[in-house]
Amino acid sequence: MPHGQDIEASNSPESKSTYECLQCGKLVTSFTHPATCECGGEFQNRRKSLE
Repeated sequence: MPHGQDIEASNSPESKSTYECLQCGKLVTSFTHPATCECGGEFQNRRKSLE
């Protein structure tokens, strides 16, 4: 998969994405980016590369 591209339909407003906190590892499933975690860490979309 080319860098910076999501899996098909992952940007669709009807599909939820899974986000992982980079500090504590908490997982959240949401239609939109959840901002920051309760621990103060930032969430990363698990379908995107960390590079």
